[in-house]
Amino acid sequence: MNPHDLIKIASFLATIGVVSNLGRPRQADLRRAVSAAYYALFHALAHCGADMLAGSGSVRRNQTGWQRIYRSLEHGATRSRLSNRSGMRGFSGEIQDFGRLFVNLQVQRHRADYDPTASFDRATVLLLVSQAEQHIIGLENADAADRRDFAIYVLFRDR
Repeated sequence: MNPHDLIKIASFLATIGVVSNLGRPRQADLRRAVSAAYYALFHALAHCGADMLAGSGSVRRNQTGWQRIYRSLEHGATRSRLSNRSGMRGFSGEIQDFGRLFVNLQVQRHRADYDPTASFDRATVLLLVSQAEQHIIGLENADAADRRDFAIYVLFRDR
């Protein structure tokens, strides 16, 4: 799953009413945009972990191992790890920012997907989508050793 494609989908959903001259986007479109923005972050992190631990080029990596690592990322466990301020303190600013947004967007996604009374406005959703895009790029451009340490931190629990 390409995180950048999910960002494009989220942007489209957040502006669909305006683009089609229908006025404001529907709540269903805004809710799906929030969800897509969260999943863009989630898949960027899964991709980062798999690339850092199993190799980034299909020629250089074991595909089965790469998929296993990619699929091992869990929503709740990841939120817990990224919410741990002392654990996150050792990472670069880009990675800390990514972690904070991941936690916030997961909360917003839960509201969008499960709270029938939640309401979203286009400006807020577009801001979340923009932040998700910026933080995915920040993660992708972070130092490789920092990304590897981050992947290990997120994917493996302390004992």
